[in-house]
Amino acid sequence: MKRAALFLLITVLVVSFTGVCLAAGKVAIVTNTVSQNEEEFRAGEEMKAKYGDRIVHVTWPDNFMTEQEQMVSIVTRMAADPDVKALIMNQAVPGTNAAVDKLLEIRDDVFIVYVNPQENPPDVAARAHVVLQIDQPETGNTIPTQAHKMGAKTFVHYSFPRHMSQPLLSNRRSIMKQKCEELGLEFVDATAPDPTGDLGIPGAQQFILEDVPKMVAKYGTDTAFFATNCSMQIPLIKAVLDTRAIYPIPCCPSPFHGFPIALGLESSREDALARTSENVKYVIEETKKAAAVKGATGRLSNWPVPIGMMITAGTTEYALKIMNGEISLDKLDKVILEELLSDYAGVNISLAPLVNSGKEIPNFLLTLMDFITY
Repeated sequence: MKRAALFLLITVLVVSFTGVCLAAGKVAIVTNTVSQNEEEFRAGEEMKAKYGDRIVHVTWPDNFMTEQEQMVSIVTRMAADPDVKALIMNQAVPGTNAAVDKLLEIRDDVFIVYVNPQENPPDVAARAHVVLQIDQPETGNTIPTQAHKMGAKTFVHYSFPRHMSQPLLSNRRSIMKQKCEELGLEFVDATAPDPTGDLGIPGAQQFILEDVPKMVAKYGTDTAFFATNCSMQIPLIKAVLDTRAIYPIPCCPSPFHGFPIALGLESSREDALARTSENVKYVIEETKKAAAVKGATGRLSNWPVPIGMMITAGTTEYALKIMNGEISLDKLDKVILEELLSDYAGVNISLAPLVNSGKEIPNFLLTLMDFITY
């Protein structure tokens, strides 16, 4: 009896210890601040609330373009924690490669995810296990097409040199221009202040508020507006509503991106407009109602799920499966990743590899969705 009891105790301890080992490990999620992109920040918070101490959530500096050393410090601090087994960077802003290089000098066991990278695709793919991004080249076709369906005759593209130095964004702009020509839309290439520059975010936002009415006065109300920066979306939506113009999609598609604040949404439901997966359908319906009140029905559109939040959630779940021994660190399982993203979105998500200079990059994956019109 004693031997049997001892054997049972040892078995329980071994199973318990094995379970602890499989469950060990933390996911570090690095996002932009609320002012740069609230949804990415809230997605980090949501994962922290769900998994507690297994998630480490930190932010890049607001002015990351001039604080690259701080970015390196952030990632180095993550690398110094042996319990951190995954690093998800949403967004992978300029300077991410240099920061990750420091991690790779001392660690080779960390699952690395880049989201919406802003550096050269082959260089990014060489450092990450998986890179996820909206299919920016193809949105060069789909966004002007959507604007045209909404009645646009002119398409205004707001950006600035830093973004246009990024190959994917620059290529998308070229595709947009070509698609506009095919559709008979006048393409207007407009330069806005960089929010990380001397004027900061307030200056960039004020420019949008002042420039959109000038554009509408020149080209008419059937003008569609698109801006490449997150912090510009709220003033852009407000200005579009005030001028009765057209807004086909935010730069980072999401029902939460810009719309609730720009439309002044209020709800009797506590926390109903919080950036969480449970509130997506609700905020879509509230946006439709608010658009109708402002006479903007059919003039605003979007994708049906918050793409940045979906990717953070899906890759976090994927990373935890690696730590639990369900997936190999060294071999990307695209089918499982698609399933995890689809579970969050509530619609089927497919991923396709980026083709760069005629060469397919298998771990650099792109996604698209259909539009909803408010």
